[in-house]
Amino acid sequence: MSGVPLLRPERPRIGSEPAAPAGSRSRGRTAPLRIGMDIGGTKTEAVALDADGAVIATARIRTSPGADGVVDGAERVVAELAALTGTEARGFASVGIGIPGLIDRERGEVRSAYNLGIERLPLADRLSASTGLPVSLDNDVTAATIGAAHLMRLDGIVAYLNLGTGLAAGFVVDGAPLRGGRGVTGEIGHLPLDPLQRPCPCGQRGCLETVASGSALRAYWPAGGDHPGRSLLAAVDAGDAAAAHAFDRLVDGAAACVRLIALSVDPHTVVIGGGLRLLGTRLIEGIRGTLDGWSAQSPFLASLDLAARVQVLPDDSPAAAVGAALA
Repeated sequence: MSGVPLLRPERPRIGSEPAAPAGSRSRGRTAPLRIGMDIGGTKTEAVALDADGAVIATARIRTSPGADGVVDGAERVVAELAALTGTEARGFASVGIGIPGLIDRERGEVRSAYNLGIERLPLADRLSASTGLPVSLDNDVTAATIGAAHLMRLDGIVAYLNLGTGLAAGFVVDGAPLRGGRGVTGEIGHLPLDPLQRPCPCGQRGCLETVASGSALRAYWPAGGDHPGRSLLAAVDAGDAAAAHAFDRLVDGAAACVRLIALSVDPHTVVIGGGLRLLGTRLIEGIRGTLDGWSAQSPFLASLDLAARVQVLPDDSPAAAVGAALA
């Protein structure tokens, strides 16, 4: 992937040391801490990072929907991190935020973040006005990719496949995030490739998100309720044929996404992230096994060693918050 014009590192990747566990106030700091924040539909997680990119403290609160709720929540976690680290609220170096939706980094705006109840929010300006800190925004999956590469100490081309309520990917090349010309890089969930042609909220049919996502699980297995991943494997083990079909579709769809990513950008590593990764070994080994099965039928795919490139983001990893701070 030489000569890619869109890769313009804004600053070098910071530090190669593994993140330290969240702890109490640090003694002897000389450089101000940075805050990274991951604002999701259910929770807002924030971390304070030192100059080496190590996590010093962590704060989590429930996300309140709507523009005012999101801003208020961001202010609360800044205050909480200040208390945890013994830092003046205005004494942090910066705040980086990863958030779903369409991100205008230059304006510091997020648009169309419907799961947060936001149509348009100048989040950077509003939080900066209330805290006195410089604030930047990034797409949450891009932030998670940056954070995963840092925390897992991955080099080269790193792809991040986010299997959550929706489906998306992020890419980091030699420490620099790939964002594209219009901020939609990695929206592979809206590639219309599935022959079943199920309708997608984006207005297309047959999008990959209708196959490999939490929303797809709800469609294939409505008995699982709003959070089907929590009970899916138990239902499979109990002999629920619909649950087994939904799980098989998820595994095949996720494997297809890995293959698509590999054939598009040829990453050294594909990190599986998102809430559905918590299905654990059966999901990850299912993806690897499916890739191996395809490779057994194709010398071309066999030469790519796809299954060996797949890694999983560790449980409880604050990758998106860490990546937002580093970005």
